Amino acid sequence: MAETGAPPLPPSPPSHTPVARAERFVWLTARVLEQRLFAHHFRGGAADPVETALDAYRNEDGGYGHALEPDLRGPVSQPLHTAHALRVLDAVGRCAGQRVERICRYLTSVSTADGALPAIHPSQRGYPTAPFVPVVDDPPSALLATGPVVGLLHRNEVWHAWLFRATDFCWQAVESLDESHPYEIEAAVAFLDAAPDRPRAEAAADRLGRLVRAHRLAALDPDDLDAYPVSPGYAPGEHHFPYDYARTPRSLARAWFTDDEMTRSLDHLAAQQQEDGGWPVRWRRWAPAPALEARPLVAVEALRTLRSHGRPVG
Repeated sequence: MAETGAPPLPPSPPSHTPVARAERFVWLTARVLEQRLFAHHFRGGAADPVETALDAYRNEDGGYGHALEPDLRGPVSQPLHTAHALRVLDAVGRCAGQRVERICRYLTSVSTADGALPAIHPSQRGYPTAPFVPVVDDPPSALLATGPVVGLLHRNEVWHAWLFRATDFCWQAVESLDESHPYEIEAAVAFLDAAPDRPRAEAAADRLGRLVRAHRLAALDPDDLDAYPVSPGYAPGEHHFPYDYARTPRSLARAWFTDDEMTRSLDHLAAQQQEDGGWPVRWRRWAPAPALEARPLVAVEALRTLRSHGRPVG
């Protein structure tokens, strides 16, 4: 163990627990980054090894690439990769300092005219990319890309000049939503959960919750999924559930759902753990490697979501 720099792991939990079932799956299939994230979240592993693994995806421009987000292949930095990196840093309590300052400089360099982020920068052209993520020469600003990044930076009290216009964009985008889809709503929640103006965030979240229910963007009865439409462009059966919006009880989205609705959705999430210990990828699969690399990510997030809502995972 001394040669790897990793401390000895504590004894494994009982083999029937969700964490124990997922552990073998992670060690069999996950990238080093997800292995270290799993160890950090569920086995008492340190944050330093997670940061070291994340560094493999960082580029000289301060952004991240190299398929950190599995559906975008190739080495070039992209906003979605960089947002993923920020989520990792936030998860291990390292979303601060010079590393984040370099990230903000990268975000500034790829921002659109209104100071927000595109989902995909045109530098992705020529590298394999999921067919549901179009690469265009002049991409528009996207709440999908901007909201989670701005929310994470605010939550970690990071202040940078880029944040001012990006925050204004998020407010305008969130408060003008009248038709949307689940991933965009999730991005809006990620922003609102950390936006500094709490009364304004609560009012915006209340309106979004009514929109989600009116348009049936959350499957409230997992036993009757045919009653809920799948958004255009999504994979068949790519439903979203209350836990997708309210990943923790502290989320503003938690107020959108009754206790019974949340309980049923969490029961459904727990039951989705498969025989191999992982969880299924719900979005469209387009190549073997992205699907393989995504499943450990999904497993770690499922366990974190269950645990945050008080479910025993082991």
